[in-house]
Amino acid sequence: MRHSPVIPDRGRIPLAGGTPPGRVPLVAVAHGSRDPRAAATVAALLDRVRLERPDVPVRDAYLDHCAPALGQALAGLGEAVVLPLLLTEAYHSRVDLPAALNEVRARRPRLRVHYGATLGPHPLLLSALERRLGGAGVPAGDPDTAVVLVSAGSSDARANAVVAGMARRWRRSGWWSVSAAYASAADPSPAEAVSALLRAGAPRVVVAPYLLAPGYFADKVRQATLEAGAQVVADVLGPAPELVSVLLERYAAAQRRPVSVAG
Repeated sequence: MRHSPVIPDRGRIPLAGGTPPGRVPLVAVAHGSRDPRAAATVAALLDRVRLERPDVPVRDAYLDHCAPALGQALAGLGEAVVLPLLLTEAYHSRVDLPAALNEVRARRPRLRVHYGATLGPHPLLLSALERRLGGAGVPAGDPDTAVVLVSAGSSDARANAVVAGMARRWRRSGWWSVSAAYASAADPSPAEAVSALLRAGAPRVVVAPYLLAPGYFADKVRQATLEAGAQVVADVLGPAPELVSVLLERYAAAQRRPVSVAG
């Protein structure tokens, strides 16, 4: 995978006695997209984080397609919490982001980095999904409604299994049923999942995109599932308040017990 060049170290900000707890800069790393709506969504999410925690310096970074790259976002910092703005732990969080981070640390061995966990899975993300469905007129846990939970999909079967497990847990909230589907790399596709639920007798089928931002996948999912017979396709998660809470929880946890970075 292509990474943007890492710019040289510009030096450290003097830290008298180290960075106070809770004030370590947060660098949130998204996948990146050619669609400008994606970066705008990340910016809106991080603006809400800043409002919630004005004491924490917050920067964004991207693995691909957008600037700044991780090395650019870390420039001038002596210490940082690096958080993947990713909904499941898969190739990007296990391989791409650690590779980019290790590239920076090879140039700047004195840089202190606390690497955090991905946003998902987390119970609050189901609440965020229900918030988006509610915004589309779908009451939470409606027993006459079947939900298709759509993730981007991954070549890593473990990530897809996490989404399937979320669907099973969410089914207990009263829905007619909840099925997992994947926009790429795995089966069933979102349209296949909608069709299967309708054949099984679901009174109505709605779609909950487990996607952070609008873009190619979100547009593709909306078109395909509506054509397959879904009555409602909710918005992506975007800057939902639940994501702000999860992100800040991951930030605090990374300072207490950072995730190991391979390599």
